[in-house]
Amino acid sequence: MTASRSRLWAIATAAILLALIFIAPFYFVLVNSLKALGEIMVDAASLPDKYLFSNYSKVWDIIKFPKALWNSILITGISVTGIVIISAMTGYRIVRKPTVFNKILFTCFISAMIIPFQSVMLQLVRVTSFLELRANLFGIVVCYLGFGLSLSVFLFHGFIKSVPLEIEEAAVVDGCSPYGVFWRIVFPLLRPIIVTVIILNGLWIWNDYLLPVLIIGSNKDLTTIPLAITRFFGQYTKQWDLALAGLTMGITPIIIMFLMLQKHIIEGISSGSLKG
Repeated sequence: MTASRSRLWAIATAAILLALIFIAPFYFVLVNSLKALGEIMVDAASLPDKYLFSNYSKVWDIIKFPKALWNSILITGISVTGIVIISAMTGYRIVRKPTVFNKILFTCFISAMIIPFQSVMLQLVRVTSFLELRANLFGIVVCYLGFGLSLSVFLFHGFIKSVPLEIEEAAVVDGCSPYGVFWRIVFPLLRPIIVTVIILNGLWIWNDYLLPVLIIGSNKDLTTIPLAITRFFGQYTKQWDLALAGLTMGITPIIIMFLMLQKHIIEGISSGSLKG
């Protein structure tokens, strides 16, 4: 009994230390966002001598935060919605119609998951330029759909296998159309994996910098929060006080969304990976 308790205490202590390590970056971001630049350079770990909430008001005006926030919400919302709908329909079709073509298609989705973005980055710029998809909302959304579908289809494919086929057969007997079966019967049952896909893709798209800088470029009307914050980093000067304040403002909405939906993550991922 004593050995068991000692083991539990050791595990709990290790878990607490590990949690503190992961929380430390948030501490540095939040604390230093309330300091002057000189104070950050002297000691980044200490609490502020004077709390400068004016950093946030300056960032609000400099980067036109409401506009950047709206652009991030618009791009993330449209992209995630498209990923959820297309990947859910694709996963359902592949599971319920296991033809040779669908099996090959699923293999292609799985294969695409292992391709690093950097290896196709230059080719992506050329293709989007040729198709006139750069510097516009439609172009960035199409790119996010292309890069987000592989993992999402894989998760939906595994989860849909756990949906009893008898439920769909009963709906067909009652006169439900194929589309009605999916949208009225199957889709509501996919809520755990839908939430998981929303969180995984939402976090990625909201915080992404490289793809927007390649596709959006200099179009200031579509500047997202990560792109706007780079204004504080020049060749010779780095305004850490304002940059960290902007970062705090930028990550707050996505953290709130994550905390609201996090209880569905483990259920969705475990079902999507183990049921397949």
